[in-house]
Amino acid sequence: MRYGPAVRRRKLGAELRRQRTLAGLTSGEAARLVGWHQSKVSRIETGRSGARPADVELLLDAYGVRDAELRALLAALCGGDTQDGDGGSGRHGWWHTYRDLLPPEYRDFISLEYGACRARTLETTVVPGLLQTPDYARAVTRATLSDLPAKQVEELVEVRVARQEVLRGERPLELCAVLDEAVLRREVGPPGVMAAQLRHILDVGQLPHVRLQVLPFASGVHIGITGPFVIFSFPLTSDLDVVVLDHLTSSLYLEQKADLRAYSDAFDMLRGRALSCDKSAQFIARIAETSWVGSGV
Repeated sequence: MRYGPAVRRRKLGAELRRQRTLAGLTSGEAARLVGWHQSKVSRIETGRSGARPADVELLLDAYGVRDAELRALLAALCGGDTQDGDGGSGRHGWWHTYRDLLPPEYRDFISLEYGACRARTLETTVVPGLLQTPDYARAVTRATLSDLPAKQVEELVEVRVARQEVLRGERPLELCAVLDEAVLRREVGPPGVMAAQLRHILDVGQLPHVRLQVLPFASGVHIGITGPFVIFSFPLTSDLDVVVLDHLTSSLYLEQKADLRAYSDAFDMLRGRALSCDKSAQFIARIAETSWVGSGV
């Protein structure tokens, strides 16, 4: 059984250890309260072993933790396919339907995105997934996975669109994105796709919890040239924050405080060099009107 990436296991264990300490219990006392051997508590707390949602519920009950939001968050950290807020029932997240299509790394990413309260992202090559139109997502998928059958391409587009619901739920994800100008200039898909994509970016940018900024070519060389990244932040505690770096065949999760601080500082620096949200919207609108004029829409 998979329990998700090591970073999630460690973060879950660290938070459970913190809650046990706040409750004034030793690991041995906690184990006796839930009917386990002390070594099981220790393995979970150190991240050497995963935990099922039901295990987390038992521990939180023993520690007297009643905060529903914290309980839901820790349940979500149990595994890539477990929906948060399910009370430990093991009910799967929507992405479980695509488990045979999506690699584990992508399911892990979706589960982190689903459980986060804020995402800060730098994109230097393509429009971030949360902002992509179906046509744009289809063109990108075909370009990067050229051997994939048409049916699976469409399923991946469905996943991309389904992910975007985090921006429109009852407690929407706060999204702060810095887009390099190259993202807006690179032609993707057949005629009409880019013009529609840029208009969609402008529409999403009007949501109160979304902040979009453009880093124009005129800003020169910047720290973001090392590549795109996403910083996920979670409710209640910054100890669960994580940086995700995407590569061609894998994803790298950074969780150390020094890494988080470095990427947070870099993102703040990039935001400072980027255009304001209002000026970014004007910049995107000009590109849509000039670069993609006559594109078919």
